Amino acid sequence: MKALVTGASGFTGSHLVKALEQQGHQVVALVRKTSDLSRLSGTQAQLIYGDITDRAALQTAISGVDWLFHLAAYVELGIVDAAKMQQINVEGTRAVLETAAQAPSLAKLVYCSTIGIYGDTAGQVIDERFQRQQAGFSSAYDSTKYKAQQLVDQFAAAGLPAVSLMPSGIFGADDPHFGPVLQAFLKGKLKVWAGGERITGIVHVDDLVAAMLLAAEKASPGSHYIISTGDMTTRAMFEFFSRETGVAAPWEAPKPLVQLVGNLLDPIGRLSGWQPPISRERVHYLYERCVRVDGSKAKTELGWQPRSVEQTLRDSLGR
Repeated sequence: MKALVTGASGFTGSHLVKALEQQGHQVVALVRKTSDLSRLSGTQAQLIYGDITDRAALQTAISGVDWLFHLAAYVELGIVDAAKMQQINVEGTRAVLETAAQAPSLAKLVYCSTIGIYGDTAGQVIDERFQRQQAGFSSAYDSTKYKAQQLVDQFAAAGLPAVSLMPSGIFGADDPHFGPVLQAFLKGKLKVWAGGERITGIVHVDDLVAAMLLAAEKASPGSHYIISTGDMTTRAMFEFFSRETGVAAPWEAPKPLVQLVGNLLDPIGRLSGWQPPISRERVHYLYERCVRVDGSKAKTELGWQPRSVEQTLRDSLGR
């Protein structure tokens, strides 16, 4: 098969490129001229340069492609450029879909969505049948990914062979988001943390990639699959890491203090363009929003066999 991967230079995208090549597939990677390509080192992917809204680049990249994996996204919470996020996550997805709809060789489009599209489930464990109940959105990221998902569903209903995967928190030894936090913990430098009761959905990046490949091979057009191994509170996660490493778990900052710091740093970040470690939006995610999901459909219908939550966390330690 010939596969196109958008967002190929990123965390999940680079793992997907390598998995495709290991299975003998030819890979085309859409990357920006400013992209850090270090994660693609050693791969044989054909690089096509262009932004996700660059239709000429998309048309070149999709020529003769059997599978299209759309992973490119602006992923961030806190102080974000909302207009840029709208352009990448929504208009970029629109450009990909419209280009894909004109590609005669395309057999399957796999879209990497997020469990965030379901909104706050208030602690209820939900599956793909859940209808969003939260009024409004918790962040620009949630809003733009929800709009992008609506576009994917519209194109699928019109006949595009598109499948959507909704991953929970993505973990791995080279994770650029939680990885630096984990490295600070391992070095004994992470003394304070916040939101110990926050529940985080967990999936290993390579298990997510495996689900993408299974979806490309087996999933029916229009299908949705939640991709999550399970979940765990932040406190339980650090207690697990502490047992595995002997490093003391960080002290949990009191909620009122975290809220105060978030309220103080938020305007400073907005005025200066700085991304503070705690902002009003991040505080909201820590204490006021809970999305819990059940990933059993992918196991039943696709034969997805992810590692356990504990093994995922252990692998994130590089062990």
